[in-house]
Amino acid sequence: MEWTVEPPFANERIDKFITEALEEDISRTLVQQWVKDGHATVNGRTVKANHKLSVNDLISLQIPEPQGVELVGEDIPLNVVYEDSDVIVINKQRGLVVHPAPGHYSGTLVNALMFHCQDLSGINGELRPGIVHRIDKDTSGLIMSAKNDRAHASLAEQLKAHTVNRKYIALVHGNLQHDQGTIDAPIGRDSHDRKMYTVTEKNSKTAVTHFVVIERFGDFTLVELKLETGRTHQIRVHMKFIGHPLVGDPMYGKSKGMLMEGQALHAAILGFKHPRTGEWMQFEAPIPPDMDNLLQTIRTT
Repeated sequence: MEWTVEPPFANERIDKFITEALEEDISRTLVQQWVKDGHATVNGRTVKANHKLSVNDLISLQIPEPQGVELVGEDIPLNVVYEDSDVIVINKQRGLVVHPAPGHYSGTLVNALMFHCQDLSGINGELRPGIVHRIDKDTSGLIMSAKNDRAHASLAEQLKAHTVNRKYIALVHGNLQHDQGTIDAPIGRDSHDRKMYTVTEKNSKTAVTHFVVIERFGDFTLVELKLETGRTHQIRVHMKFIGHPLVGDPMYGKSKGMLMEGQALHAAILGFKHPRTGEWMQFEAPIPPDMDNLLQTIRTT
């Protein structure tokens, strides 16, 4: 991983910068150990964890392979929508992290899959067996995993070619005036908060989200969103960008008056070609009870 230090982060300690820049929930103590062991450099030179950064410094980080880590299967309840010898489709519950990260090796979907399945693909390394794509911890809904490397390669290629049908249901703040539309806005790291993403032209990647209004409630709108690309936090960032952040989103939404725990976002439809047979398969998952209860409350007020 590499980052170029921008003005807001001048004079910040390198251990603090890296901890906040990483997507995963990784402790600062672990980052300090990485810096001490020489896995992080500034302009090609090793530094101490308290090194103060300057504008335009180039930070490079090589996350070391885990030493002696043995992931174990855990009997975590799974809602299995479909399963065969190549692929398994799960309706993930809100609050479940998809895969382990350094310092956090338990309680994830991967641990649950390891308990449930005999085999998982190894393409993504020992911390992410079977994981082809992911959805955020507090996003519920459909996610596919591969049971072997052949299936993994096929599903990953379909994602890259944008042929996987991924549709989400979300409740957003405000009355979205357009019945349908497309948000085509590049997404990159927020220069003021490295844990967040934003619409920006700098160090960004193309991101496209299509939306259709399902129902309006005055102060809220229920929408269906189709992903053309799959950037981190894409729907959450795009809806904030157009002035309609997701209800319950602790990072991109409104900080006061949260109506539910976690963002009101559900991966409702997932369609893809079976990696072995080529048959088109499509699955649907109903809106989870907490989100449905919120909708019923809004409809009756």
